[in-house]
Amino acid sequence: MLSMLEYIKTILQKVSFDRSLFEKELAKAIKLLIPKEVKQLKRWCYLQFGKVYRVVLNHCFSRVRFT
Repeated sequence: MLSMLEYIKTILQKVSFDRSLFEKELAKAIKLLIPKEVKQLKRWCYLQFGKVYRVVLNHCFSRVRFT
């Protein structure tokens, strides 16, 4: 069974063809995950989508407060 983080990664890959869908799903994912998982997701997203969606990633992750 997939962890929530792995499931979210799958969803983001599937919607990565559409910027608005990607941003919507990423924002939703950030709300669902615990801070440790958000850090992992952030690292993964920049590696996978940093060249295409850097502005979206910067926008979504700039609102996250890691404690």
